[in-house]
Amino acid sequence: DWFAPVQPDYNDFVKAMVAGDVDAMNEYMNRIALQTFSYFDTGDRASGAEPERFYHGFVRYDVILVPRNLKEGNAVILEFKVRNVRKEKSLEETARSALDQIRERRYSEELKNRGISEERINRYGFAFEGKKVLILDEND
Repeated sequence: DWFAPVQPDYNDFVKAMVAGDVDAMNEYMNRIALQTFSYFDTGDRASGAEPERFYHGFVRYDVILVPRNLKEGNAVILEFKVRNVRKEKSLEETARSALDQIRERRYSEELKNRGISEERINRYGFAFEGKKVLILDEND
């Protein structure tokens, strides 16, 4: 239901993610955030819970997408972070922290063990702050 306002674009988001088009991904996610997130969901009090729980509820968990055919297609690793204004100066710093976590925790090892080469693994760090979203890939 959250994606209903922009449903026709959803397949374009998935195509952009697999293709590595971070600009299109950012445009889509920011449109979703503006149309669906409430200030009360994302603000300092976020329904009485820590704000990152709201975003994890939106996306459920950090994600690894594996191609059906392990010999073809790209795999995707997504890491989601909420900006901590006391620790991070910008959304960009938060997104870079998400990318660092992907590297430090070696999330790609499972994919490599399944025969997916390094070149076929796309990594994205998502940073959230209120209704703003920034997505960076490992090449940013």
